[in-house]
Amino acid sequence: MTANELLKDLKNRKLKPLYLLHGEEPYFIDEIGDYIEHELLSEAERGFNQTVFYGKDTDPMAVINAAKRYPMMADYQIVLVKEAQDMKWGSDDENKKHINPVLAYLENPLKSTILVFCYKYGKFDKRKKTYKAIEKNGLVFESSPLYDSKVPAFVEQFVAAKNYKIQPQASALLSEYLGNDLSKIANELEKLMLNVAAGQEITTQDIQDNIGISKEYNVFELQTALSRKDVLKANRIINYFEANQKANPFVLVLGNLNYYFIKVLKFHYLPDKSPQNVAKTLGVSPYFVKDFEQASRTFNFNKTMQVISLLRDYDLKSKGVNSTADNGELMKELIFKILH
Repeated sequence: MTANELLKDLKNRKLKPLYLLHGEEPYFIDEIGDYIEHELLSEAERGFNQTVFYGKDTDPMAVINAAKRYPMMADYQIVLVKEAQDMKWGSDDENKKHINPVLAYLENPLKSTILVFCYKYGKFDKRKKTYKAIEKNGLVFESSPLYDSKVPAFVEQFVAAKNYKIQPQASALLSEYLGNDLSKIANELEKLMLNVAAGQEITTQDIQDNIGISKEYNVFELQTALSRKDVLKANRIINYFEANQKANPFVLVLGNLNYYFIKVLKFHYLPDKSPQNVAKTLGVSPYFVKDFEQASRTFNFNKTMQVISLLRDYDLKSKGVNSTADNGELMKELIFKILH
């Protein structure tokens, strides 16, 4: 089940007595937890029927005692445990003398209580009896990090939900620079939308003006310059990177170029190079298919393999292996060798 599917069930009041929201990507856990906390009950109902705990400061018995209460003037009560990864869950090695109260409740939960555990920054141990009890009697949602190729789609869905549009190039630019940290992306977009009228299309100029990413001097434009063998533009961008290394660290440039040329290599392998298949296989917007067609003409199969090898060599050099040059010089060397 995806986060959107789970949110849809919650909005349609398809509720479970137990929820475990766990995984390495905190954004979706926070999104679902916030909806449960602020939307499932009315403001009047929340006063009597909602309890929020924080794992590090929580006695598990207090959680269970709260969960065993019955709702007052409402169909449900909510017990929400935030930062549940810090809670002491108790041992699975129970016997008649030492019963784990958390496990005992999870095996027989009240239908009128919605008990939610927000377990962030890691996966809950699926071998545990507590996990199996929640899975059997409630719902487990695992929040996994998005692949880089899926981030532009996340950006587009996020702004669409806020009644905005975004240019594919602007979405790609944002994704290139912020990576797959969804919370950071959402925060930056929220700030940006304060300065863009609702319903308006967000452009690369908006990204530059509000997030501080240069519209002209960025990895995305560097890739375009390389694919067109535009030596002058590529060198201008590299000179800008050298002068602004804090905002454009070499490791980030290397990572993005490696990701880009691996896609170019995949393009060479594709038997079906129709725009639809290229976009689907490479995980890019159809808007960028022509860019990969151009790159494949500039960098044939052998040259693409050579570039990927160069990127690996310069990654080692940037870490001091067989090189004492600074990152600015290494960047210039690398781009020269890619273009020649």
